[in-house]
Amino acid sequence: MLFRLSGALLCAALALNAQANPAKPGGDTTTDKTGGNAFSMPAVNLSFDKRLDFSVGNSFFRNPWVTAPATTDARDGLGPLFNTNACQSCHIKDGRGHPPHDNSDNAVSMLVRLSIPADGSPEQQAWLTTHGVINEPTYGGQLQDMAIPGARPEGKVNIRYQTHVVRLNDGTRVELRDPVLTVSDWGYGKPHPETMFSSRIAPPMIGLGLLEAIDETDLLAREQPDGDGISGRANRVWDNQAQATVLGRFGWKAGQPSLRQQNASAFAGDMGITSSLFLADDCSPAQECDRFANGGKREVSEDILDAVTFYSQHLAVPARRQLDNPEVQAGEQLFLALGCSGCHTPSYTTGQHHSPALSRQQIYPYTDLLLHDMGEGLADNRPEFLASGREWRTPPLWGLGYAAEVAGVEDSFYLHDGRARTLLEALLWHGGEAEPAKRSVIAMSSTERAQLIAFLESL
Repeated sequence: MLFRLSGALLCAALALNAQANPAKPGGDTTTDKTGGNAFSMPAVNLSFDKRLDFSVGNSFFRNPWVTAPATTDARDGLGPLFNTNACQSCHIKDGRGHPPHDNSDNAVSMLVRLSIPADGSPEQQAWLTTHGVINEPTYGGQLQDMAIPGARPEGKVNIRYQTHVVRLNDGTRVELRDPVLTVSDWGYGKPHPETMFSSRIAPPMIGLGLLEAIDETDLLAREQPDGDGISGRANRVWDNQAQATVLGRFGWKAGQPSLRQQNASAFAGDMGITSSLFLADDCSPAQECDRFANGGKREVSEDILDAVTFYSQHLAVPARRQLDNPEVQAGEQLFLALGCSGCHTPSYTTGQHHSPALSRQQIYPYTDLLLHDMGEGLADNRPEFLASGREWRTPPLWGLGYAAEVAGVEDSFYLHDGRARTLLEALLWHGGEAEPAKRSVIAMSSTERAQLIAFLESL
C-alpha cells in the first residue's frame, strides 16, 4: 500500500520544512565533529576560559571515583553500593548506554528502578510529593549490582528476550525483542512482593543545557490534555534546591527538574556518592551502609557538582548531514505528515540562560519534553510523580544519525530499555498516542519507509 501525502498535508509539510531543515540543530553551539567523538565536544561558542571549565568538568565526569578513605580525597566516597565508578561508564563517549550483552555482564549502563505501590497513607502521600515514588523498603529506588569490598551487591540483573514478528504491508518481516527482566542473587533477602521494576539505559548527553534553556511557557504551550489523540502533559516534580514542585525536564519520565539535580541524583544512586542535594545515598537501614568509611557528609563538593553540571550543559550537538539529499527531504515530509511532530516538536528558541552560550539559540531537538501514553507494549507499569506506568517523556531525536558511530557498533540500542536495535524497530514499538503513526509506517512502501529512516538518520 503506497502511503501518500494529501494536498493539505503536503502544503503544511513544505511550509514546516523550511524551518525544520537546519544545518545547526544546536544553533551556535553546534559542532562539525563527526566519528566516535561526535558527542564529546564543547559548545563551539564557548569562550576560551569557559572551555577550561568544560575540561575540568570533563575530568570529573570521565575519571573513576574510589572508596574512602583515599589520598584522592576529591574523588573518594564510592559506594558502598553502586552501579559504576564513573559517569562515562554509563554514558559511553557521552552517548547512550546499552543493556547487558549477556547475563555474565554487569548491567553498568542500564539501571533498574525499583518502587512499590503507595498505600494512601498521609506519610506516603507526603513522600510522593518530594520523591515521586515509594522506594522498595530494603533495596531503595534503584538496584545496585556492585559493591565495595566487604559489602554485598544488591542483586544480579538478567535480561532475556521474547520475540515476535511484525509483518509490514509490503511483506517485510521485522523481529521485535521484548525484554524480560529477572534479578537473581538478592543480597539482602527477597524484595517486597509488589515491587515494580523499570529497566532504563543511559540517554545521550548532547544538547542538555539547551533543553534546560527552553522557556517553561513554550513547553507548557504544547500541553494538549484534550487533544486530537495527542495528549502531552508536563510532569511536575520536586526541586530539592528550591524546595518546591516545578516542571520536570530530564530523565525517561521527566522526573528531574534540572541538570544539577539530575547529576546529583546520579552521583547518589549510581555511585553511592552524597552531595548537598542528596545527603544520603540509596541505602536502607537493613544494608548497614554506615559501617563503611565515607568521603564526608557531602562527598561531591559544590565546586565539583558545578563543574560536572557545566560540562553536561555544554556538550555540543553535532551538525546535521545529508540535508540536500532528496530522500531525506521526502522522509521529512513523511515524518510531518504522520503527525510525529505532535510529540517530537522540531524547533524552539531558547530563553535567557545564565550561560550566554545557551541563550537565544534557535535549536532543533525534536522533542516537547512532555509525557505521552506510548501504549501497553512499552509500559513499565511504574508511576513516577505524575507520569503513569504507560507514559514516557518524548526523547530528543537530534544526534540519531551518529548513534552507531559513537557507540562503535553496527546496531544501536533505542527506546528506554534498549530493546530496539534499529530505528525501524523503535518505530514499530510505538503505541498508544502514536498507534496511528505506527500503522501508517506498517502501510508504507519500502521506498517511503527508507525515506523516513533516511530523514531520521540525518538528524
